[in-house]
Amino acid sequence: MNQRAICACKIRGLCCNRLVPPTPDSLPDDVATLKAMVIAAHRARLEAEVKARNAEAEVRARELEIERMKFTFAKLRHERFGQSSERSAVLEQLELQLADMEADASQAEAAAQLAAPAAAAEKIAVAPFERRRPARRPLPEHLPRERVVYPSPSACPCCGGTLHKLGEDVTETLELIPRQWKVVQHVREKLSCRSCETITQPPVPSYPIARGRAGPGLLAHIMFAKYGLHLPLNRQSTVYAREGIDLDVSTLADWIGAAAATLMPLVAVIRAHVFTAERIHADDTTVPVLAKGKTRTGRLWTYVRDDRPFGGCDPPAAIFFYSPDRGGKHPEQHLAGYTGLMQADAYAGFNRLYGAGRNPGPIIEAACWAHARRNFFDLARISKAPIAIEAVERIDALFAIEREINGEQPAERRRARQERSRPRVEALEAWLREQYARLSPASQVAKAIAYSLNRWDGLARFLDDGRLCMTNNAAERALRGIAVGRHNWTFAGSDAGGRRAAAIYTLIETAKLNDVDPQAWLADVLARIADTPQSRLAELLPWNWKAQSARLAA
Repeated sequence: MNQRAICACKIRGLCCNRLVPPTPDSLPDDVATLKAMVIAAHRARLEAEVKARNAEAEVRARELEIERMKFTFAKLRHERFGQSSERSAVLEQLELQLADMEADASQAEAAAQLAAPAAAAEKIAVAPFERRRPARRPLPEHLPRERVVYPSPSACPCCGGTLHKLGEDVTETLELIPRQWKVVQHVREKLSCRSCETITQPPVPSYPIARGRAGPGLLAHIMFAKYGLHLPLNRQSTVYAREGIDLDVSTLADWIGAAAATLMPLVAVIRAHVFTAERIHADDTTVPVLAKGKTRTGRLWTYVRDDRPFGGCDPPAAIFFYSPDRGGKHPEQHLAGYTGLMQADAYAGFNRLYGAGRNPGPIIEAACWAHARRNFFDLARISKAPIAIEAVERIDALFAIEREINGEQPAERRRARQERSRPRVEALEAWLREQYARLSPASQVAKAIAYSLNRWDGLARFLDDGRLCMTNNAAERALRGIAVGRHNWTFAGSDAGGRRAAAIYTLIETAKLNDVDPQAWLADVLARIADTPQSRLAELLPWNWKAQSARLAA
């Protein structure tokens, strides 16, 4: 037998499953062959180790992907079937439950009262239904009173004697009078002079819209019903028809367009007021826009000025813009002349605004803690992740401090933050970095931590400036009405409709921020704006209008 044909297993002392002691004759006489076989065995071992590591990494990646998918499913399921917000959902559900319980109690009490006469006739004692009655507030004093006096007997029913009035019991109930429509006739008499035969006539009064037969009150009602109460024009038209007034949707749309054009100068004044602020809030939301056979996604942007959290005296206001997409060029156009502090989310389109070389100057970014907290809150609520739960608790401690100093002057807010909030923020940063080093970057908790750490300078900026807030909630509150309205009016008819909606939302939201009834304010402004010179438009702004109304009422 050829020595080279000996089984290679003899090198390790194994052959045909038997232990064979190695002998000099069993070793290959070619050293190069032996070396090659050793190298091949080493390479095979390395390849096996690499395959094992790859398999382990693949398994870990699959586990992370499964974890991510489970979290996504749980989050979507919670968004569809769970609580609609972090704090108010439970309270809202309890309020609804309480209202139902009170309604059930009232229904049971009324049924017991109705059944009482029949029960008395049958000589059956019915236990009275007793419940704790809610404290009733008096009905508004400014409402007119209508007295309904029930006739009293003219003589005593027992002896027939004369009756004398001792007093009266008055029970007030609140009643609703159906809406009334009326036609206002604007009469301009023509007068002639018998001496010179000159004909004189009062000038044509200023109307809210040209060629329109709608008064300012009706126009304000239609606009506020659509953009403030989210009632589409087709539903308004149906309601008016039931009241005997036929107003087509096309007519209502034409009136809204004309009224919006009339109010545009006031929108420009509000825009100038917002962008003279030291600090603004910025955010955007989607708005479906009708296209050929489908809808595309446009954007409504808002910039809010609200100095009340740091004791500012300037009135709050909000300006809205529309764009057909979410490109970064749009906020750059909106904020072309603005420099100052801006509280916003992590939208990348804002990054060029923060550049040091920006003309006329950089905008200083202040990130939103509510967005950072939301990532941890979803994990704590759905996955019960311990790190996320602790992160939420640490952030909530910062919010508790903010609630105590809300409305204070900037210097006082900064002092309190330096003493109480800064140690907590520094400890939170160190803790987050420690936890991140122990986690896989692909895990959901690590992603939530990375979101905060990547924006830590913007998040921590509120510590050094008392004018800043911890969150961008002012802008999100301004957009809430749009989010509600989308479920009703479904989409904007065109880009022009989106721009018109932005203008009207500017007026309505600014009025709401100043505690002014938007409909009453719009009605008065539409009646007066045509006769108001440009230099006096500021008198029609909500905060000035509110002061004038208070003086007139006094």
